[in-house]
Amino acid sequence: MATAILMPKQGQSVESCIIAKWHKKEGDSVAVGDVLFTYETDKATFDEEAKEAGVMLGIFFEEGDDVPCLTPVCAIGNAGEDISDLKPKSEEEEAPAAAPAEEKAPEAVAAAPVEVKATASDNVFISPRAKDLAEKHNVDYHYAQATGPNGRVIERDVRAMIDSGLMTTPAASGAFSADIQGTGIGGRISVADLNAPAAASAAASAPVADFEEVKTPNIRKVIAKAMHSSLSEMAQLTLNASFDATEIMAYRSKVKANMEKMGLANITLNDLVMYAVAKTLPNHRDCNAHFLGDTIKYFNNVHLGMAVDTPRGLLVPTIFNANNKSLNEIAAEAKEVAGKCKEGTVSPDQLTGGSFTVTNLGSMGVESFTPVINPPQTCILGVCTIETKVKNVGGEYKYYPAMGLSLTFDHRALDGSPAARFLKDLCNNLENFSVLLAK
Repeated sequence: MATAILMPKQGQSVESCIIAKWHKKEGDSVAVGDVLFTYETDKATFDEEAKEAGVMLGIFFEEGDDVPCLTPVCAIGNAGEDISDLKPKSEEEEAPAAAPAEEKAPEAVAAAPVEVKATASDNVFISPRAKDLAEKHNVDYHYAQATGPNGRVIERDVRAMIDSGLMTTPAASGAFSADIQGTGIGGRISVADLNAPAAASAAASAPVADFEEVKTPNIRKVIAKAMHSSLSEMAQLTLNASFDATEIMAYRSKVKANMEKMGLANITLNDLVMYAVAKTLPNHRDCNAHFLGDTIKYFNNVHLGMAVDTPRGLLVPTIFNANNKSLNEIAAEAKEVAGKCKEGTVSPDQLTGGSFTVTNLGSMGVESFTPVINPPQTCILGVCTIETKVKNVGGEYKYYPAMGLSLTFDHRALDGSPAARFLKDLCNNLENFSVLLAK
């Protein structure tokens, strides 16, 4: 019996996934464990493996399609089996029947040449699926002949434009303001008339474009929405401080020298800062919280978000219950989740639930910056570069390595003094790191 393969649901917050690549095509033999297709959420990529053997009887979506979770995407079974009942319904099948006038004389409709309107409609009602298809194929749906209910442009209308070769982009639609001679029925402007000026212009000159316009990746859209929401809805303020990094630099050098012998993870300066943050936050609950408008959620444990730079954009995985973990455990988990983020295999559930975030630009030489809070968190800590500074010690001026810290906090949730006290305690704990380890 044929079986439908559903689009998996990765995490509670994921509603749909994009098919990135098909590894099987219709008619291929499938063995248990074979990769059927690769799909991606807005933040991660996964492979879907076959759980039973058979033949790929049908593929219902193309690469690049955004498919709702738990929707059939393909079917596996024995050769020749009927899979019509397994296919997801298209908009044409879901839409009400067309008006009787459209059903008359289908032969005449098929024989008539494809034409376009002389003017585009500014108010176009179009389904999400049809709009995605139009954007994917660079079709201006304003010129589509709507056949959906209530004058709505649906998927088949866009496909009709694609099949006819009508790729009316915004640039091409501007040609209608020129004097175009229509050669269609009754002097109407046809596809050939639309393409003729463009072809002549291309032949006359082919200038090199001075820019490249690409579709915004899904992850960029998510980051843009989150950052805009953060800055537009919060009252953010940044405090800058620095501490003497002599002790943590010496400690890190000692750990590095004994790392292999003692079976330790590669503990970095950023790991030391995150460990200190996890141990300091429990005494400053205003900074370890979510501001939810009418309520504030104070966390008893520290769920530490860690900003990771990946080829697809910024991701922030969470090290849960970081306050209950050792330095070595935090360092090892940080390497693991950062690697998964860069590979695109991190679980969406690990990209949520943080109560406080640490972001590090120190390796790029940044002396101070204003990190943007990851809502609904109340704080985010920016780790800056190490600079050489001078301080007075017993009447003498001495040079020392100073690491900068930038704490952005939501002034709606807490005032400047609680934020400053947390930053002061954090600096003190980092300057006396060996004492902090003894706690």
